[in-house]
Amino acid sequence: MTRTRGRRTLEGIPTLEVAGNRFFNIDCVAGARALLADDSIDLIVTDPPYGIAGDTLHQHYNRNEDFVVGGYVDVEPGQYQSFTRDWVAEAHRVLRPGGSIFIVSGYTRLYEVLHALRTTPLVEVNHLIWRYSFGVYTSRKFVSSHYHILYYAKPGGRRTFNLESRFGRDEKAHHGGSANYLDREDVWSLPREYKPRREKNKNELPTELLVKILQYASDPDDLVCDFFLGGFSTARVAIGLGRRATGFEVAVPTFQRRGAALRSVTPDGLLATLHPPTIGVARNRSKRWDAAQLAALHDRYGSLREHQLTKSAAVARLGEEFGRGTFAILRALKRIDAHASARRPRTPKRR
Repeated sequence: MTRTRGRRTLEGIPTLEVAGNRFFNIDCVAGARALLADDSIDLIVTDPPYGIAGDTLHQHYNRNEDFVVGGYVDVEPGQYQSFTRDWVAEAHRVLRPGGSIFIVSGYTRLYEVLHALRTTPLVEVNHLIWRYSFGVYTSRKFVSSHYHILYYAKPGGRRTFNLESRFGRDEKAHHGGSANYLDREDVWSLPREYKPRREKNKNELPTELLVKILQYASDPDDLVCDFFLGGFSTARVAIGLGRRATGFEVAVPTFQRRGAALRSVTPDGLLATLHPPTIGVARNRSKRWDAAQLAALHDRYGSLREHQLTKSAAVARLGEEFGRGTFAILRALKRIDAHASARRPRTPKRR
């Protein structure tokens, strides 16, 4: 393999091409160094090896392994820190300025992953928790039923975060709260995917989780990379959402079997399944309130409440009348209350 003017040759590397997207059967560190240019990737979403004898996981989950593709390659515990440091350094190099990375990690190797991230200029955006049902059963300690998702970004450019890609800011959830706010909380309760009697990889991220990440953190035609392709879940979702995809998988059986299944994916095929966000354009969004507007808001809110409207109904009406979003109205009302409280004379304390 040689480098010529920023392009890489692919001699000797088994390569899979699906819908114009290329994937490589090679260790991710060697593959990234040979095949990915600096600042070339918009988003990395990956689930690295466990480093805890991953070939025995079925003993913890009581899972039938008959349909699991063999050849899973784990990392020796003594090598995990240096291995993680190497691949995270490559991830930083290939991300474009402003590009993001999401790393899914169990708590056992969380220290090594965090340490590797902190040796790079990557900046933490969120430390998310993915909670799922039916975790690792235990009898002498609490049940493990979550993973960590470390969301970091490369400084120096605009970071993609599509605020209303899934729900509009003023869109209501079923129980009446803000759907946008709830969807963006940093604890995600999403079920694992169970595929009884179907071929699968040792561990695959659920489509719903990957769709959520890609909707928020990437745009159509962005290049999404998975350093540990496994069952090609990230690639499948990226192609289905109209993104480009690439990545690496070192296990030969996994690359061949699960890569072949990727050919059945329809480009853009997931777009029709997405919830269309309801996005209202508030005419005064992001504009500053002046004193007269705040006074009018205070008076109108009092009037609506006197007419027996609930607080949420009154706030919704005020949003329509003042051309503001729900949170802008609530913040303004809070500001009015704080100002009124500050002006009230204090009652002297009795001695």
